[in-house]
Amino acid sequence: MNALQNQDPQVWDAIQHEQDRQRDGLEMIASENYTSVPVMQAVGSELTNKYAEGYPGRRYYGGCEHVDVVEDLARQRARSLFKAEHANVQPHSGSQANAAVYLTVLNPGDTVLALDLAHGGHLTHGMRLNASGKLYHFVHYGVTQDHHRIDYDQLARMAREHRPRLIVAGASAYPRQIEHGRFAEIAAEVGARLMVDMAHYAGLVAVGLHDDPVPVADFVTTTTHKTLRGPRGGMVLCRESYAADLDRSVFPGLQGGPLMHVIAGKAVCFGEAMQPGFRTYMQGVLENARVLAEVLLAGGLRLVSGGTDNHLLLVDVTPMNIGGKLAEQALDQCGITVNKNMIPFDQRKPMDPSGIRIGTPALTTRGMGPTEMRSIGGWILSALRQPNDARVLSDLRRQVLSLCQHFSVPS
Repeated sequence: MNALQNQDPQVWDAIQHEQDRQRDGLEMIASENYTSVPVMQAVGSELTNKYAEGYPGRRYYGGCEHVDVVEDLARQRARSLFKAEHANVQPHSGSQANAAVYLTVLNPGDTVLALDLAHGGHLTHGMRLNASGKLYHFVHYGVTQDHHRIDYDQLARMAREHRPRLIVAGASAYPRQIEHGRFAEIAAEVGARLMVDMAHYAGLVAVGLHDDPVPVADFVTTTTHKTLRGPRGGMVLCRESYAADLDRSVFPGLQGGPLMHVIAGKAVCFGEAMQPGFRTYMQGVLENARVLAEVLLAGGLRLVSGGTDNHLLLVDVTPMNIGGKLAEQALDQCGITVNKNMIPFDQRKPMDPSGIRIGTPALTTRGMGPTEMRSIGGWILSALRQPNDARVLSDLRRQVLSLCQHFSVPS
C-alpha cells in the first residue's frame, strides 16, 4: 500500500479523484498544462526538505552545496532560453514576480500604467483589491471597442498625461500578439520603465513564435507553468543593471527561503523547452487554437478580436442566449473544463460574465491535434446550445471520455 494512502487516506483519495478528473476530461483552461514526469519527480524530491535563504554562494544556512547547483542550473538555463542578462528563479508565483519588480522600481503611491482587468489584464496589474492596487496608483489603458485589440493610441495619450513611473504590458486574457516594441517606444518617450508580464505566452516567446519582450523591456516576468509546461512558480528576467536591486526585492524583500524542489522543476522545464521538440509542441498549440477558433466561429459564437494569435480564445457565449457561468457549468458536466471570463466592455457581472476563456496547451501536451479540435469544437457548440438538457450533456460526456481514453496524461 502507498505510504500516503496508508497514513492519510482522505488526502490520498482526493489526489486520486483529481488524477481521474485530469485523465478523463478535457483540460481547456488556458493557464493550465500537464508537466512532464521528470518535472514532477524534481518537485516531489528531497529538495523540499532544504532551507536555503539567500542565493547560491551566499546562503544563510549550511548544507546548501547541492541546492546551489540546482539553482545555478535554473538561472543559467533561463538566461540561455530567453537570451536574458539576468534571471531570478526564486519567486513562488507570477504574482510575487510582479510584486518584486514593483518593489524594485516603485515607491508607494507611484503611478503605473497597465491593461484594464476587464479588457484582459491581470489582478496584479492594479486591481483595487489586490496589493498592487492598494500600494500603487494604477491607471489603465484598454482595447479598442471595434476590434478588441490593444489601443496603442490611447496608451500613448495616457502615458503622456499621467507620466507613469512604470508601464506594464502583458495580459491574462488577450488572444493576440502584443507589440512590445511599441510599448518600449512609448515608455522611452515619457521616461518610464517597461515591465512585460509574459506569463501566458512565455513558451511561445521561448521558441520564437511570439514577439520577444526581452530585448526591449527593463523587466520581464513570467510563470513557469502555462505554456512553459513546468511547475507552478514564477521568474523575473531583467537587465544586468537591475540585477542586484531585483534580487534584494525577492529576498529578503518579499520572500524567505526559496522552494528548492520547485526551482529544480523549473530547471528541468527550462531544459525541456530548449529541446527541438518543444518548438514543435508550441506550433501544435497555435494550430489547435486556430482550428478551434474556426469551428466556434462557424457555429455562431463570437470571439473577442475575431480570432487568436496565441494559445487562447476569449469566447462571447451570449449569441447562445446564455452567460459565462452557465456555459462553464454545462461544459463541466461534459468533462470539458474552461473558466467563465469577462469580455471587453462586458455589460454582465463578473461572476456571470458574457464569456468563457479556452486554451489548447494541455490538450496539445496529450497529443491531440486538429482532428480532435474539430470534434471538441462541435461538442462545445452542442453543450452551449442546450446547456440544460441532461441527456445531451450526458451523451457528450460519453464522447469526451471515449476520446480521452486514446490520449494519456503524463504520470
